[in-house]
Amino acid sequence: MSTSVVVTGLGVVAPNGLGAEEYWSAARVGKSGIGRLTRFDPTQYPARLAGEIHGFEAEQYLPSKLLPQTDRMTRLALVAADWALEDAGVRPQELPAFDMGVVTSSASGGFEFGQRELERLWSQGSEYVSAYQSFAWFYAVNSGQISIRHGMKGPSGVVVSEQAGGLDCLAQARRQVRKGTPLVVSGAVDASLCPWGWVAQMTSGRVTTSEDPAGAYVPFDDRASGHVPGEGGALLVLEGKEAARARGAKVYGEIAGYGATFDPKPGSGRPSTLRKAIETALADAGVEARDVDVVFADGAAVPELDRIEAEALNEVFGAGQVAVTVPKTMTGALYSAAGALDVATVLLAMEEGLIPPTMNTEPAERYGLDLVAGHPRTTEVRTALVVARGQGGFNSALAVRAAD
Repeated sequence: MSTSVVVTGLGVVAPNGLGAEEYWSAARVGKSGIGRLTRFDPTQYPARLAGEIHGFEAEQYLPSKLLPQTDRMTRLALVAADWALEDAGVRPQELPAFDMGVVTSSASGGFEFGQRELERLWSQGSEYVSAYQSFAWFYAVNSGQISIRHGMKGPSGVVVSEQAGGLDCLAQARRQVRKGTPLVVSGAVDASLCPWGWVAQMTSGRVTTSEDPAGAYVPFDDRASGHVPGEGGALLVLEGKEAARARGAKVYGEIAGYGATFDPKPGSGRPSTLRKAIETALADAGVEARDVDVVFADGAAVPELDRIEAEALNEVFGAGQVAVTVPKTMTGALYSAAGALDVATVLLAMEEGLIPPTMNTEPAERYGLDLVAGHPRTTEVRTALVVARGQGGFNSALAVRAAD
């Protein structure tokens, strides 16, 4: 169980860039993909901003037979997986099927597909509902479709833990590699920008109703009023370090440590357990707090949640003693995919030696954070911590270490 697990491939689909290179070119300079919703008319809804992916035509990347059976979320995930495998220099058809697994996360499943088929059910009748509705909406569909497309028959599954899922699934993939699976594709892509998904997201009470794209999603800011939802995410190729080196693969970095906790019931009077998740991840990685160069924070942009996160970070690292950033202010919160995209961003940041900025935020002094706001910061990044929290009490932290 001591195998070092590394990332050898990245596939990114984000509102501010398709592909890791395009995404990083935008993120490193603070280019945002947030704007008014265009996938449907949001006029009748209180929230109208989103991080949308524009210019993605699934027909350019996927065979036509896949299109009738897949939601937009799954199409994006399939393309991201293709890109990650290509980046890793992996040809799945040349590997034993049981040596490859897929572990993804999802917060909602294929809501857009599901909404369309349910509309057909009540407006036209059951005979008009696609047979693919039986699985296209399901949380596990991305894992299933990726594994089928690439003939991957090793340990596979889906992790559902709301916005913490993107880190939890990477930890599960790491566990499978340590158990002996040579290669696992892991990460998350979410896309619920349809009326059904939109209403579901607004019930959380955590979505901002601001209509200013440049000031709507502002964590650790006195103006904070919630997050902007987004679509997209990242899929990564995980392998054992020695095996990756043996085949001459490029190694982006190591998934070095992981910790997860669950908060007590609201109103119980007991404190959040986020600090414990962070400390567990650092201990698992064998690093001290002083070794961490940057924290990619969850950044809920809800004052009470921001306070809890800031307090946990300050208790572990000391007030203002570690750089903190929230690059998802450029994409919106991608739900289960947010953590996976943050990990991909960490690895790209390590490669260049640059911390991408938290955009549009004016850091409030009361949080006591060294927030990288407005402009990127050039510095060596050897060890990073990614934090993700899901509604309902999920807390996860992942420590990432740069390649040798």
